[in-house]
Amino acid sequence: MHVSNHARPTLEDVAARAGVSRATASRVLNASPRVSPEALEAVNAAVLALGYQPNRAARALVTRRTGAVAVVFSEPEPKIFDDPHFARLIRAGARALADADVQMVLMLVHSPDDQARAHRFLAGGHVDGALMFAPHRNDELVAVVKKLPLPVVYAGKPWGSLRGMHLVDNDNEGGAVLATEHLKSLGRRKIVHVSGPLDELSSIDRLNGFKSALGLDDKGALKVTEDGGFTREGGRKAMAALLAKVPSLDAVFVASDLMAAGALEALQEAGRRVPEDVAVVGFDDHVAIAEHTSPPLTSVRQDSDSQVKHMVEHLMKLLRDETVKSKKQMLPTVLVRRESA
Repeated sequence: MHVSNHARPTLEDVAARAGVSRATASRVLNASPRVSPEALEAVNAAVLALGYQPNRAARALVTRRTGAVAVVFSEPEPKIFDDPHFARLIRAGARALADADVQMVLMLVHSPDDQARAHRFLAGGHVDGALMFAPHRNDELVAVVKKLPLPVVYAGKPWGSLRGMHLVDNDNEGGAVLATEHLKSLGRRKIVHVSGPLDELSSIDRLNGFKSALGLDDKGALKVTEDGGFTREGGRKAMAALLAKVPSLDAVFVASDLMAAGALEALQEAGRRVPEDVAVVGFDDHVAIAEHTSPPLTSVRQDSDSQVKHMVEHLMKLLRDETVKSKKQMLPTVLVRRESA
C-alpha cells in the first residue's frame, strides 16, 4: 500500500497497514480494553509508521470526548497561592493528566459568581470529567456537580452523603494517631493540638485521631485544642493561645506543616526549646517546609502525588467505562521522624 506524501493518513490507512478492521483500529486509538495485545501492537506500529494524527475535532463529534479534564479547587485564592500544598497538588495533577494524554483545565472557585460560572462550564460539555478539591462544609458546588452527568473523582471526603461518589482520601485519622502515639512514646504528658478549620473533614479526622490516641472526649479536647486555619500565621496564633491556656504543655501535634512552621515561631518567641521543652509533630511532610524549619520537623507524610495519580487513574477508568473495584480509596500515611520530636 502506498500513501501519498501530501495526503494526511486516515484511520482506514492505519487499519489497512495493521491488517485489522477500522473498528478495531478505532478501539485501539480510543484506549478501549476490548482489543487483543496483537491488535494493539499492530495498530500502534502502523500509527508510528504512517505518522497518523487523529483529528481531535472529528473524534469529539463522534465520541463526545474533548480530551480535557477540569481540576477544580473550591477554595479562597489567597489560600491556594499561599499554601505550597496546593502548588504540589496542581503540579501533580498536570503531570498525571499529561501522562494520560489529557489536557488539564484549572478552575479556581470561591465566590457565588465563580460557582455559577463553574456550573455552566462543567455542564457545557467542555471537559470529559473532573477532579474535585471541595473540602468545605456548605459548599454548594458539590451538590450542583453531583447532579451533572459527568464523571467526577473527589480528593478526600466531601460533606454530605457519599453514596455513589468516587473519592481518593488519605488516612488522616490514622496519621493523627501515629503522631500522637509517637509524642506519648517520648514520655510527653501534656500534649496539645493545633487543628485545621473544622469545616473540613480532614481537620476533623485529624482531631478525632488526636482525641482517640489520648482518650479524650469533646469537652476534654476543647481544653487542649486551638484552630489554626491551615495558615502559618494561624498556627503561630493558635500556639500562642495554647501556651497561655496550657502553660505546662510539653508537646504539640499540628494538623499541617504550614501551621507547624508558625507554631515553631511562637514557641521560639516564648523561649520554649524544641524538642527539649516542647516536642512538635506536623502533618503533610511537605518537601518545601518539613526539612527547612528550625529544627527540621517530624511530620506525618501524606503522599499528595500518589493521591492525585490515583484520582487520575480512577477517572480514566470511569471514562473508559471500566469496572472500578472500589469507589472509595484510602491511602496510608506514615510518620517521618526528624529533630523536632
